[in-house]
Amino acid sequence: MSQATSGRRPPRVGDAPLFKNALIGVVLLLVLFFVVAPLAVIGIEAFSRGVPYFAATITDPDTRHAIGLTVLTALIAVPVNTIFGVAAAWALTKHDFRGKRLLTILIEIPFSISPVVAGVAYLFVYGLQGIFGPALDSAGLKILFALPGIVLASMFVTAPFVARELIPLMQAQGRDLEEAATSLGASGMRTFLSVTLPNIKWALLYGVVLCNARVMGEFGAVSIVSGNIRGQTNTLPLHIELLYQDYNAVGAFAAASILATLALVTLVAKVLLERQGAGRRNRPTTLAGNTSEKNS
Repeated sequence: MSQATSGRRPPRVGDAPLFKNALIGVVLLLVLFFVVAPLAVIGIEAFSRGVPYFAATITDPDTRHAIGLTVLTALIAVPVNTIFGVAAAWALTKHDFRGKRLLTILIEIPFSISPVVAGVAYLFVYGLQGIFGPALDSAGLKILFALPGIVLASMFVTAPFVARELIPLMQAQGRDLEEAATSLGASGMRTFLSVTLPNIKWALLYGVVLCNARVMGEFGAVSIVSGNIRGQTNTLPLHIELLYQDYNAVGAFAAASILATLALVTLVAKVLLERQGAGRRNRPTTLAGNTSEKNS
């Protein structure tokens, strides 16, 4: 008698208890060594000299400036990349045009280029010896080794995060809902706010969370364009390196604990957003409520 007629499910690869348990054990062991252990070391070393030393390190003027500059960079770069990601996803999924594939490739470029290479490229564009450097210098505008250069480098490395979360979802959703809303008299902005945005909000928030975490943790590109001037242009990751180079390992771990906490918060937010998105993924969006006010 065949497996289909007997009602038995065919065996899957790895169903054997010994193999399955061994595989799970190997994965857990790797997670402990490569994820849990480093995080635990950061927490232990950060408080190895006591809470007063930890507090003194965090409240040090240079550390506070680095934290403030990192937050300011995120407050500028994340909203801009969010707008860019929504616009790029809308253009690629709701419209047909020549060069669509090329635009998709261009959006993916920051993922395939080393951040250090991107920082060097900015030097050759906005530096004194770069393409626009002399003109910017004569106009009194300073891009590199200042906040604008840090923001531009951070925006470059995080540009695809929001778009990459939205494009697959919006492609799967198609254009039917937007076209139906438009045919019922809704304007373009109303269609976006009432139809498109509710369907993509969880993916959008997920992309924003990832973008923010990457901006605050970016090192390579920012280290090139900022000049790494203590108390002026060094962000928190760069400040951690300076503390370590000054043989202040405990202080470096104390500052690093802030980024580690951010990583844990990002992980929790990621899990919560994935659950929210999964719970609403199959819910259809009705147009009656979205357009009733327009047609009344």
